[in-house]
Amino acid sequence: MDLNNVREQSKKAVSEIVKASGIKEGSVFIIGCSSSEVAGNKIGTATSVETANAIYDGIMEVLNAKGIHAAAQCCEHLNRAVVVERKVMEKFGFEQVNAIPQPNHAGGAFATVCYERFNDPVVVENIKATAEAGIDIGGTLIGMHIHEVVVPLRISIDKIGEASIICARRRPKYVGGARAIYDEGLM
Repeated sequence: MDLNNVREQSKKAVSEIVKASGIKEGSVFIIGCSSSEVAGNKIGTATSVETANAIYDGIMEVLNAKGIHAAAQCCEHLNRAVVVERKVMEKFGFEQVNAIPQPNHAGGAFATVCYERFNDPVVVENIKATAEAGIDIGGTLIGMHIHEVVVPLRISIDKIGEASIICARRRPKYVGGARAIYDEGLM
């Protein structure tokens, strides 16, 4: 597998999601990632820290440049807990839990890489559906972390490596009835 290609695909996908979603500086962007799926294997069967690092490099180049907070979802063995920077936990009032993601035990390679590479990482139980947008690389199920209402985004690529990706953003709920007028810019 060409890790430079994986890095570039990750960068391109997140760049397009950021643009299409309108996510603003200071917002949370959730990432779920199966490095096994990126390599063409079944989720959880071929964890690769090298692959996770390539994805991290591509994604974080975009998010850091825009001032958007990354949130890395852990695997189901940690109940899909999330790795964030301590300042993000404090800003949004998340609750820290005691777990350190591991690539081959619980957490997954991408969450482990984030825990190792963030400035001041913590694991939180959940992010209270505060993410404004996100990417699911390999079917990791990130929807629970995004504000209501989750809207799928179609971008120019549909895979990173061999993993299918699903991209999403949130939109405000529609309220009212037949007489309501909606802001097209928020749809």
